Amino acid sequence: MEDSYRHQHPLVLLNEDRQITNQSGVVAKCSRCGEKVSAPCFGCAEDCPFYLHKVCADAPLELNHPFHHNHPLVLMEKSPYPSGMGVICDFCDEYIEKFVYHCSCGLDFHIKCALFTFDIAENHLKELEHVALQPPVIPTKKDDEQLEDVKKCFGCWEPLANYTNFSADCGFNLHKRCVELSLQKNHMCHHKHPLLLQFNSDRLACKICEETRRRGFVYGCSSCKFVVHIECLSSDLVPVIKDERHEHPFSLFRRRAPFICDACGTEGTYSAYICCECDIIVHKKCTSLPSIIKSKWHDHAIFHNYFLPADFGSSGCVICHNAVSPEHGSYCCLDCNIAFHVRCVTKEASSYVIISREDADEISYESSITCVLERNDAGEATEIQHFKHMHNLLLSSFVGGCENSCDGCMLSISDPFYSCSQCQFFLHKTCAELPKKKQFWFHKCPQDLVLISDKCYLCQKCFHVSNAFAYECDGCKRKTCLRCVIALTPSARTCPHHEHPLLYYQDYEARCNACGETTYGAFRCKDCNFVLHHDCFSLPITVRHKCDKDLLKLTIHDDNSYSESHYCDICEKSRDPNRSFYRCEICDTCAHVRCVLDLYPFIKLGSIYEESDHSHPLTFVKKSYYYPDCDDCHRPCEDLALECTKSGCNYIVHWDCVAPHDLRRWWGFDM
Repeated sequence: MEDSYRHQHPLVLLNEDRQITNQSGVVAKCSRCGEKVSAPCFGCAEDCPFYLHKVCADAPLELNHPFHHNHPLVLMEKSPYPSGMGVICDFCDEYIEKFVYHCSCGLDFHIKCALFTFDIAENHLKELEHVALQPPVIPTKKDDEQLEDVKKCFGCWEPLANYTNFSADCGFNLHKRCVELSLQKNHMCHHKHPLLLQFNSDRLACKICEETRRRGFVYGCSSCKFVVHIECLSSDLVPVIKDERHEHPFSLFRRRAPFICDACGTEGTYSAYICCECDIIVHKKCTSLPSIIKSKWHDHAIFHNYFLPADFGSSGCVICHNAVSPEHGSYCCLDCNIAFHVRCVTKEASSYVIISREDADEISYESSITCVLERNDAGEATEIQHFKHMHNLLLSSFVGGCENSCDGCMLSISDPFYSCSQCQFFLHKTCAELPKKKQFWFHKCPQDLVLISDKCYLCQKCFHVSNAFAYECDGCKRKTCLRCVIALTPSARTCPHHEHPLLYYQDYEARCNACGETTYGAFRCKDCNFVLHHDCFSLPITVRHKCDKDLLKLTIHDDNSYSESHYCDICEKSRDPNRSFYRCEICDTCAHVRCVLDLYPFIKLGSIYEESDHSHPLTFVKKSYYYPDCDDCHRPCEDLALECTKSGCNYIVHWDCVAPHDLRRWWGFDM
């Protein structure tokens, strides 16, 4: 019998070699690590559904780990972070359900991961003798793009392919060489002190490849804040590298000296390679950079260049928006005059593909304009055929009111736009010129996205329901509305609320100037740090509402200091003057964003809904004064509804009563 940590009954050791199940016949889980248990293990003597792996029962409450000398790892029952935030293991990269070994410097481990690496550090390899060595997962080259889905070693986070690997029955994947690493190494790259095998607890960049990797082992010197990835330290530094992507061989420069890599523009210190013919110096891994790639960030092929032309006028990297040095390597599209940092555009393997020079010339996306019928003297298309409309469209000038919305993005019509003379159909020029197929940097699926219309869908970026144009993925079928597509297409964006252009930063975290909420990923002004998150940036600038006969204009900040004026004229509740609102400048009508837009601002009224079980066609309506009862719930139809178009049929039903569950509005604007 044994007393257990935080359990009221004694535990008994179950030695019988069998799988342990609970009363429902489901395989029981360990009450500490949350994983399935099998004998030998500890079970409650009173038949409670409480089990512990033997190793979990013996786990110390405090562990001084040889791979982490700075602080002890403390065993904690719950998440150590505020609000019970989930914890990811820094060894296996999986979610930790229950107990966690935690260090004050931010390292977190499963019990089994902390003890498994402890055994490796203490050279207790006899503990691992029950695990069989397995052959390589697949016979393929290390840089093959297919390796994206291949399991990786928990020690070096390199693919297991083409290596003899150590694949444990308990879920670990390790190269045999990573299990047998020396705990200490003397190396030419750091003469002062020996390098110790450890976790990269300070999240330092490798001194050889200059990349930061959170997980896996490194060789490091804690006192000097120096780390090197184990594969960078152990990789063979061949004296000469020949690669078909560069016309001359690269020769190893053995001296330890800092340099700027001419291929990627980032710093290096060790293992430099030189091309004497081209007079360039590069990282070892940059000797094999692809010459041409197709990236989801751009519609054309982009080419690697060691130096940009003198007349190249790039305003900065399309992804991070920082300056691109013309003196060092980058990827660029000379036709569009844009450039990318090498590290930015190749950061995610799923976001680009390597292509040949022959294929580069064939990359193009077919425009949604199927035919240009007439052009003006400036060469601008004035009459077109669009593949999503049966009639010809004419380039028009904006005259009066904002009653009509663009059928592509559902935002108010503004110059320039195309209109149909035979029906109420409008498209901004930008929306009309979009390609039929496209790829986007924010969509992880490798398939093309296809331009669709005449469907009700939930946009997977802004979570608004719409029946306007969208891009639908051929693979995962996720849909993205045109408002999000245009907003997130890389380029500087103008905003009527701010004098400078805004750029989208996908990893930027800041408080939004419109709604006051902290957001991750935002449109930001580089000059003065004005910030709008995606949802606020995409709000309609002007709208109409029955509360006012004039246009309501989106306003970011209320300059009126009189506190009693800060209320909504629609719901008659107070509003925060520091949050965006809609205002009529003539009548001084003010209203919450949500009150003006309601729950479905991007459903086009009058359009046909084709996915109904009703025997006649239904159209979207929103009643203003007379509210007939819904045929489903029998309550007045005061919000968005579907109404039968057949004369004499009085069928009407709330949209929320018949809409598919995934199309019902579940998210709204803040008041």
